[in-house]
Amino acid sequence: MKRILFASVLLAGAMALPAYAALTVGAKAPTFATQASLGGKHIDFNMADALKKGPVVLYFYPAAFTMGCTIEAHEFAEATDEFASMNATVVGVSADNLETLDRFSVEACRNKFAVAADPQATVIKSYEAENTQRPGRAARISYVIAPDGNILLSLQSNDPIEHVTKTKEAVKAYKAAHP
Repeated sequence: MKRILFASVLLAGAMALPAYAALTVGAKAPTFATQASLGGKHIDFNMADALKKGPVVLYFYPAAFTMGCTIEAHEFAEATDEFASMNATVVGVSADNLETLDRFSVEACRNKFAVAADPQATVIKSYEAENTQRPGRAARISYVIAPDGNILLSLQSNDPIEHVTKTKEAVKAYKAAHP
């Protein structure tokens, strides 16, 4: 059943893939601090602090509890321990409010990683991740950011599983080059 739903998401996404102006590989990632939810509890997320621990997988998603975003959150939750073993932090960002993300962090993210609230789309815009068809909402864009703040991967795709696969590959490549 999951594969049928996923195929539907891919087909719908493939029919209308708008152009986004995501930041490029090698660009300096903007730092930010915002409120997030982890396991239904509010936390402060600070990009500069997260980068001190290792690479950051920053993924933007359109809206909590939509089909593709829930699939993506589940997949990132499944991969969180592997990311953690490489000293990488995973954080999702959407324009949803904190109350919505409290539930999403438990139900979809399975208490594994933080999801940050960006209701004014400030972070979304600074990462050029705004959905051109739905202003104020995020597009499905992922970044892997090195501890020095440079972007190692910039991925735009409507395939939620590809985001997990490609970000994991980028973190592995970074760790191999920086043992």
